[in-house]
Amino acid sequence: MNTLTITNLSKRYPNGVQAIDDISLEISNGMFGLLGPNGAGKSSLMRTIAGLQQPDSGSIKFNGIDILENPNYIRQHLGYLPQEFGVYPKISAYRLLEHLAILKGIVNIKDRHEQILSLLQQTNLLEHKNKAVYTFSGGMRQRFGIAQALLGNPKIIIVDEPTAGLDPEERNRFNNLLSEIGENIIVLLSTHIVDDVRDLCTNMAIISDGKMILESKPDESIAVLNGKIWTKTIEKSALENYKLKTNLISSQLSAGKMNIRVYSETQPSIDFISVSPNLADVYFTVLFQNQHKEISHV
Repeated sequence: MNTLTITNLSKRYPNGVQAIDDISLEISNGMFGLLGPNGAGKSSLMRTIAGLQQPDSGSIKFNGIDILENPNYIRQHLGYLPQEFGVYPKISAYRLLEHLAILKGIVNIKDRHEQILSLLQQTNLLEHKNKAVYTFSGGMRQRFGIAQALLGNPKIIIVDEPTAGLDPEERNRFNNLLSEIGENIIVLLSTHIVDDVRDLCTNMAIISDGKMILESKPDESIAVLNGKIWTKTIEKSALENYKLKTNLISSQLSAGKMNIRVYSETQPSIDFISVSPNLADVYFTVLFQNQHKEISHV
């Protein structure tokens, strides 16, 4: 069993932005979702775990080893798919993986060849192994990114916004691949897409403005909201009024009307209907409560 322990981690950039604000987490094998809006600090946390930047304070231990003091230890066991994964033009998938494998220290030619072919098979890219990676579709590039992240049999994989921009079919294919990978190692999934966390992760955290505002299992956090989410269809012009008089957590325009969802311990008014909560409701509720400086019990 692998364990990643983050304790009181903080990072402020020179421009004054507090990207990570006293975050503590303990993560073990399986899929862990790090959910938050763009600019919440997710990528900063990922880069710090990967050893690409140093925090101002706090500690990170992987399997008991302090990786801030021993950054090479995490690098030996880490696979990383950053949000912006650059590729070399006019180089085939096989040749690029071979180049990256050599950089990762896989020196045995036979082992390297077998591992590359196995990863191309696993990511459904074997038939494209001689094609230049720059010609790949967005989804194929993301799967190639996972293939390179898995070189060297890492114990922890970090994927940063992996399904952003993918069409539904590619997103499902990519998520199925992540699920298979996450059975025996730590997969840390950083995303702003709630459905990805709902579909894949057994544990999750929500961060906003660099702070962790919720750590829970998705099912447990949803259950806490039972009987507390209400919906109503209103005129679009009335939206601002409902923002003022209710705990409105989300709204969606449909056929010229607004479908709103409200968090309330009791029925806000007789024309509101109780609905079963989902993970999006959890996400929007804790963000709403955090923005209003309330203590979240979700």
